[in-house]
Amino acid sequence: MHVIDPQGHTRRAFLRRSGALAMAGSAMPFAMTLAAMGEAAAQSAPGDDYKALVCVFLFGGCDYGNTVITYDDASHAKYTAIRVAQASGGIAIAKDALAATALTPSTALPDGRQYALHPSMTAMKAMFDAGTAAVQLNVGPLVIPLNRALYNNGNKKLYPVPPKLFSHNDQQSTWQSSRPEGSTVGWGGNIGDIVLGGNTNSLFTCISVAGNAVFLSGDHALQYQVGTGGAVKINSMSGTGSVFGSTKVREAMSLLTQKTRAHTLENEYGVVTTRAVNAEGQVNGAIGTPFTFGASGDYPDTGLHRQLGMVARLIRGRTSLGARRQVFFVSLGGFDLHDNLIARQGPLLQQLSQSISDFHTKMLPADVAGKVTTFTASDFGRTLSSNGDGTDHGWGSHHFIAGGAVKGGAIYGAPPPVSVENKSGLEGYDGHVGQGRLIPTTSVDQYGATMGKWFGLNDAQLLEILPNLSNFGAGSIDIGGVSHSYPRDVGFMKPA
Repeated sequence: MHVIDPQGHTRRAFLRRSGALAMAGSAMPFAMTLAAMGEAAAQSAPGDDYKALVCVFLFGGCDYGNTVITYDDASHAKYTAIRVAQASGGIAIAKDALAATALTPSTALPDGRQYALHPSMTAMKAMFDAGTAAVQLNVGPLVIPLNRALYNNGNKKLYPVPPKLFSHNDQQSTWQSSRPEGSTVGWGGNIGDIVLGGNTNSLFTCISVAGNAVFLSGDHALQYQVGTGGAVKINSMSGTGSVFGSTKVREAMSLLTQKTRAHTLENEYGVVTTRAVNAEGQVNGAIGTPFTFGASGDYPDTGLHRQLGMVARLIRGRTSLGARRQVFFVSLGGFDLHDNLIARQGPLLQQLSQSISDFHTKMLPADVAGKVTTFTASDFGRTLSSNGDGTDHGWGSHHFIAGGAVKGGAIYGAPPPVSVENKSGLEGYDGHVGQGRLIPTTSVDQYGATMGKWFGLNDAQLLEILPNLSNFGAGSIDIGGVSHSYPRDVGFMKPA
């Protein structure tokens, strides 16, 4: 039986109730409970048990059909018929162009299904072959398991669908927080809530190198933002230089903005400012020597390389920052390709592939090779059908997980139909909602729970931070005549 009123059972509602009890003197302060859970998680393994999750968000909605491409003869022929060969003006990538990036998973897929990566993703292919990267097929936001009949059912209380599907802003937020635009708390931040008690300085638990992201906002964990060059400075108060030609002005600004005040809001402003100044010194002192980018450097000069380079430097300085568990956020934009898909997607996927590979094989310290897991996310997948030379907004998509703790060299999840049929009873009809917009067969909650379990969270904590997870883990649903199960752990991580 599914929850009829999910808003009445959200984490935020739970916190409101807990807060009300605490104010009445009837409950332990929830932050103390979180800290205790965090200490338990941090102490669960001997020695240096550092772990990090790194979310790479692909803004715009990455086209699944030309990223992880169906490769077996029968499916590729269907794909080509739908997308039309490039030689005929379409966007289907020829089979012979995929030979170098064809995947040979450790466990063969059912019905002879095969996949290849986009031809530009040779670095990701090398990680897959080395067993440090895996593919998760058809993942996306779900409230409950769905097929097309249930999606079309008018009783949305019994068969709820994610709110505001196919909207960029709303689905970016839904991926990151399980709620549409306007949400203030994400599941990465909620993971931070649970583990921050194990970090000496909780401020460095959740760090973004890509600006503000609801993914990293917790109920107690703060989202700390850095740039690709280090901590963000408050120019009028940083260093020992002058402001408006005078060191006295700088000193006065520092005094005015950080002194203790009687007014609650004024004093809090001072607390936040002081924390920012202190954190800047800690971060810039911990990150060490920068990587070099560009033609004469060690790495290509791309935005994602620079972001992941900063994550690697922060991980390198983890001892100075007092961090044993961290969650990071980086991003790459430009995937909203309604047109010019062939010319524009390839360079983006090459940057994604090369950046993740360099991050894991060259940038990260050797002693954390198996302790950092990187995963991709995006607004949504796109239509399998072409609109000419691009694709439109979709739902489910294929994603990557990389790192030494990943059970790599494998493809997880159910291969979706290669179909745009819209008539009931025709092959592939039940796996999409029109134009090949895939109905996910792995939910974001399952995806997140699999990594959260590796991170050290127990089942109760996972159910708390992933609001729809309780609707998965038992039973199955029929999709196109095939029974499909929805386990809470989808299997791509090694044991914690």
